Amino acid sequence: MTVPSDFTSTLSPSERAAYGRQARTRASRSAHGWFEPDQQRPDPVEVLERQSATRVPELVPVRYGRMLESPFRFYRGAASIMATDLAPVPNTGLLVQLCGDAHLLNFRLLASPERHLVFDINDFDETLPGPFEWDVKRLAASFVIAGRANGFPVKDQNSAVRACVQAYRERMRGFAGMRTLDIWYAQDDTDHVRELMASSANAEARRRAARASAQARTRTHLQAFAKLTRVTAEGRRIAPDPPLVVPLADLLDPSEDWQEKELQTVLEGYVRTLPSERRHLLRHFRLVDMARKVVGVGSVGTRCWIILMLGRDDDDPLLLQAKEAQESVLSAPTGADRWDNQGRRVVTGQRLIQTTSDIFLGWTHISGIDGQGHDYYVRQLRDWKGIARPETMGPGLLTLFGRLCGASLARAHARSGDPVAIASYLGGSDRFDRALTEFAQSYADQNERDFETLGAAVRSGRLKAESL
Repeated sequence: MTVPSDFTSTLSPSERAAYGRQARTRASRSAHGWFEPDQQRPDPVEVLERQSATRVPELVPVRYGRMLESPFRFYRGAASIMATDLAPVPNTGLLVQLCGDAHLLNFRLLASPERHLVFDINDFDETLPGPFEWDVKRLAASFVIAGRANGFPVKDQNSAVRACVQAYRERMRGFAGMRTLDIWYAQDDTDHVRELMASSANAEARRRAARASAQARTRTHLQAFAKLTRVTAEGRRIAPDPPLVVPLADLLDPSEDWQEKELQTVLEGYVRTLPSERRHLLRHFRLVDMARKVVGVGSVGTRCWIILMLGRDDDDPLLLQAKEAQESVLSAPTGADRWDNQGRRVVTGQRLIQTTSDIFLGWTHISGIDGQGHDYYVRQLRDWKGIARPETMGPGLLTLFGRLCGASLARAHARSGDPVAIASYLGGSDRFDRALTEFAQSYADQNERDFETLGAAVRSGRLKAESL
């Protein structure tokens, strides 16, 4: 599966293209066109249980409860299951830095440090190097699952997938002819999104794109500050909302003085991972409170802390999120996880494939809060984020969104992999597009079967699920 680290610099473009075409002998394009469970496929519930064993026990039922809301919610939490399914399948060996969980809701509008809105991947918990098609397959299947949730006919589901994969293939072909620095500087800002929408006859799509951009700018740290904090006798503190938000003080034995001794030093390791100018900026804030927060679907049960810091006064906040980074679900399938800190793995992968990252992005290791040590990555809690709502999309808009996501994923992969080799493998025909459409349908079927298996495990009492 591996290629030399200096692969792209030691071979000519024609040799790189030949290497990409040669990959078809390892995994032909048409071979991607179906999914059949391996005979030794593990029980999907067992896969989830192994993950849950390292999570906060009282939050695991919440995770299962959220996954049982729909097949699409299940899919969002089942990256580990899909990783085990892809591992035994022949792959191209064309490596990129994978997102690892490239479903459609992990693409969204974000703020750049220059205060511009860009469209990019937003979740890197599972990032590791691996075959490029693994991300494309996870993204493609998510569009079928979302289309089914909306009651779309198969034709419309397939249209969204084809648009997504075609956009990936065509943009990768474009990157193959670009200079290296031009690939690195490429980004999908709101101007690019507007151009895409302008090319569509769908006036509703254009209106929604403009509305999403405007709404993203309202989702600021000040909005989160107003929602998550309250004024107390001690000053601004994080407001309890158990079990979703539990202040650190409520998790500790009142007889312990851990908070007084350790709260001011808990971020010292994190600060050292920031560039010097960001460390200087952070010194203008003081740490005043922490709370455990339940986040996401697949992440439920991992340890996540929100950290309240204040600058000039109580109306000058900085909210950080320290999210636990566990071993990637791709670790066993790729054999590529040798990191001393899983938070560093996440941050390194994010910086490699995301065009613009949060200015406070870093990592740390926190010990003592629950008697154990855990790796974390840290970023701002909220900073101009616009999140897609596929349940409100019609077939045309879902297809447009597929094009946007596919093109964005190609940009991420071109930064970390070899666009010449990948583009050569994909070729100029739609063979790969058609194969991925068939795969997406068959994997969506498997996802529904796994969803039912989880439901049966809860009904039988094997697992406990809780709705919040």
